[in-house]
Amino acid sequence: MLTPRRKTTAPSVQLDSTEITKLGDLAASAGIQRIHMLAWRDLADVEAGGSEIHAAMVAKLWAQAGLDVTMRTSWAQGSPTEATRDGYKVVRRAGRYMVFPRAVLSELAGRLGPKDAVVEIWNGVPFLSPVWARQPRMVFLHHHHDKMWPLVLGPKLAQVGVTLETKIAPPFYRNTPIVTLSNSSRDELVEHLGFSQQQMHVVPPGVDPRFSPGEKSPTPLIVAVGRLMTSKRFDMLIHLVDRVRMTIPDVELAIVGEGYEQDNLDALVRNLDAESWVHMMGSVSDDELVDLYRRAWVVASASISEGWGMTLTEAAACGTPSVATSIAGHRDAVDDGVSGLLSTNDEEFVAHLVSILGDADTRQTLSDGAIGHAGRFTWANTARQALEVLVADAHTKQQRSGGLGANLSRISGLGRR
Repeated sequence: MLTPRRKTTAPSVQLDSTEITKLGDLAASAGIQRIHMLAWRDLADVEAGGSEIHAAMVAKLWAQAGLDVTMRTSWAQGSPTEATRDGYKVVRRAGRYMVFPRAVLSELAGRLGPKDAVVEIWNGVPFLSPVWARQPRMVFLHHHHDKMWPLVLGPKLAQVGVTLETKIAPPFYRNTPIVTLSNSSRDELVEHLGFSQQQMHVVPPGVDPRFSPGEKSPTPLIVAVGRLMTSKRFDMLIHLVDRVRMTIPDVELAIVGEGYEQDNLDALVRNLDAESWVHMMGSVSDDELVDLYRRAWVVASASISEGWGMTLTEAAACGTPSVATSIAGHRDAVDDGVSGLLSTNDEEFVAHLVSILGDADTRQTLSDGAIGHAGRFTWANTARQALEVLVADAHTKQQRSGGLGANLSRISGLGRR
């Protein structure tokens, strides 16, 4: 067994000089130097996950290009209220819910300093940046949260969350560019939140170069990675692998992550008498995660809601195919039939696991496809494409401002004649 320990870090990517110049010139073309990012959680938070890694990676690469980036987020346990990480500043104040009004008040009071642009990360609850930010702006919105509200809140509060996300907030964002991670998430956001296709921009996340193929486990191993929360359905995954063991009795399941579902999952493993084949790994180091991805025969996700499925493309880069639920996000992170198999129900999920674990030729074909699929995604492209969206909004605002100024001057001149 590996030694569990907390270590959530941004991928170890460094831009080359050409990429730095491109990003710097791109920002300068729109007069953007100081960027404020508003996020619910910080990478140092004990519940940090894919959204936090994504935000930290974008901030890190923008900072490498010489941009002055400040991230405002909620307090993270055991971390200072202000810090510098990977070249950008992090300000951590207020709790899980109060961070939203307090971050806005901080911006209105100018306590975070001057800014040329605003990036809002809408993770369920919005910061409503279009209401108070006049600067160029964009929003990262990874996915629709409709199925998650009832899982994390009581019925009444869940309904408030659904109403806020689907009815109250979207009209404020009609003129704001929205960046999401996948085509399937874009289509879902257009359908359920009413955004226009024109304001939506798909910018996939990257894959860290440290994820690369290695030696496989001598016996069947399934790996699943993520926060231990109800929407990830790790409990169902354990039940499904239990069914797989009826056909492939020596398969084992390693679950990497921490979260509030830990006690329930531990109890489930005991009740199934599954301690010998289910390994609750906790959090592991970066090197240990890479080793697990390489050794795995399959990486699995039974999640009901994802913006992408970062663990699936990380594992793919290690030559490990996926079996995952067919949901928005997963449909782009997995090239169905090429880098893995998507499942529309639990029976199909079990059948897909058995087909990959039980057939070496299928496994090798999907492994080759996974490596090719993962090779399409780089963090340098993510940082550049996201900045392009922000710069385009800046140019649009400059053109509108210039047009208004010219009209006012013309009207003023007419009045003097």
